[in-house]
Formats: sequence, structure tokens, C-alpha cells
Amino acid sequence: MSDKAGWAVLGAGGISSDFLRALPAAQLGTLRAVGARDSGRARAFADEFPADFPGAAAGTYDEVLARDDVDAVYIGTVHTSHRELSLAALAAGKAVLCEKPLGIDVAGTEEVLAAAEAAGLPLVEAFKYRFGPFPDLMRELVAGGDLGEIVEVEASIGFAADRGITRLFDPALAGGALLDAGCYPVSFAVGVAAWAGRLGASIPTVVSATGVIGETGVDEDASATLDLGGICAHVQTSITRALPRTAVIRGTRGELEIPNVWGSRVASTDAAVLRHPGRPDEHLHTATVSPMAAEADATIAALRSGRTEVPEMPWTDTRATAALLAQWRAALG
Repeated sequence: MSDKAGWAVLGAGGISSDFLRALPAAQLGTLRAVGARDSGRARAFADEFPADFPGAAAGTYDEVLARDDVDAVYIGTVHTSHRELSLAALAAGKAVLCEKPLGIDVAGTEEVLAAAEAAGLPLVEAFKYRFGPFPDLMRELVAGGDLGEIVEVEASIGFAADRGITRLFDPALAGGALLDAGCYPVSFAVGVAAWAGRLGASIPTVVSATGVIGETGVDEDASATLDLGGICAHVQTSITRALPRTAVIRGTRGELEIPNVWGSRVASTDAAVLRHPGRPDEHLHTATVSPMAAEADATIAALRSGRTEVPEMPWTDTRATAALLAQWRAALG
């Protein structure tokens, strides 16, 4: 492997574009190739970044995965292709950073995890809010007992989607609010339970769920209550209305409120309010980073050290998130 690892991007859509805008901020890797189902589309996409990645190759998925100068791939395609492309990349000997959800169901998720374990290669589900100084601070506060015993979590994300974004409303492409956005608050609650040492206390369970199924047959608006080892989590999501981007972690000694927990594709979250009874509110601040560059570097760091997982998004969290999303979808019918 050269001083900088070689990345390939699979998929020529909007989120892949955001990843390529972030990649120059990564310390450990750079772009070598862009892949798409159509090589012409891949070439046109690669040519959109001539200054940052001069000479980047382009081709079909198979052509890109066969390249010796590609060490890792970022998968930014529609949900239903994540499993297929992850398996192909792992079979080609590449580390994988795959956009959420890793699989559209538990079986697909487990198949990809098993393939990564057999190959001995890193596999990272790309929940970008998990990477950077602020999530490190959250983990320290929860695991260190500053909030006491964690008892409750609240988290939500929602937006009024343009109906022209057909993948969001197409059942054949695993559209709907839960897999596109609801995975964020679910994975957040899972993370808190893991940091608190409660994820293995019992099987994560959807206690109750409500939602709206739209005319195309996908879930458009939903809420649920989860039980994660005794931690009660309230989660909400929508693709038809804006919801707060806030999360709250409550413990027996205090609570942490994060006003913009998800950050953005260009900057990680940097602020929260820590509250303890009888004490003034404490406003916490951290440095920001490019979260997509940070998750890219975490993937390459794992590859170089021979690890299959990253601490920011371990496989136990991926498994628990997939299980809860499957239960939530089933509860909505």
C-alpha cells in the first residue's frame, strides 16, 4: 500500500459527490477510481473533480474492483444494491465503507458481515455522525458515568422530501422513512446503550410503533419506543415533514441535550448542553471535522492495522440497528 491508500467510489449520485468533496480532507487515502453500472456515467462523474483527483480512472463496478491500486471502496448507491456491491468488493479484497443501511434486512446485513469476517477486511456502516471529537465526548460522558445510570433517550430526524426523489417512495428500492432516515435515531439509541454497557443486557426490542404508510406503499412517517437493556428510547422519523434534529440522553444524575446531533455532510456536530440538578447548565463545545473524511480515515486505519471493525461503529451496533429497523418495519406492516 502506498503512503495514501487508494479509494474507489461506487455510485455516481449525490451522496457519492459529497464523499468526493470531503475526501481531500482525509489524511490516509485519495481517489483512484469511480465506478458505476454504466462506464460513461462513471467517466462523466469522475471528470467533475479534475482539480482534486487528476487522472482518476473510471469504469464499471467490476472494472474498478479489479484494479490493484484500489484498497477500499465507498458505496453510495441505492439501498437495494448495498449488499450486492459490498459482497463484490470484499470478494475483490477491498475494505468497505458502505452507506447506511448496510442491508435492507437482517439476513442481508448478516451475510455481508460474515463475508467481511471471512475475508479479514474492514467493513464500516457509514453513520457519519459517529465520527469526530463530539461523538468521542458523548461516549466519554455516557461510559464515564457523568450522567449516572442511563434511563432514557430521545432522537428524531425528518424532512419534507421532494416527491421527484423517486427512490424514497419506491418499495422496489427499499424506500421509506425508516431505512433512509429512521436508521439514524435508532443507531443513536443503540450507540448510547452500547456506551452505557447495556446493549448485551437483553435483546433490543421495539415495544410500540406507529406510522403512516403512503399511497406508494412505503412508510412515510413513523415513531417507536425501544427497549435497549432497560434504556427506553423514543425515536421519530419522516420523509413528509421536518422534525427536530435533536437528541437527549437522560440519566439518573443529569441529561445531555444535543441540538444538532446529526451535523451535516461537511461538518460534524460541535455543541451540547449538559444539565445536572441544582447546577447551572454547562455548554459543551468541541472542534469540528469533515465527518465523511473522518469515516474514510477510520476505515483505512482499520485496514492498515488488520482490524475488521472500527470503534466508532462496531458490528454489534450494526446488528442491533438492523434488528430494530426490521422489527419497526414489521410493526408498521
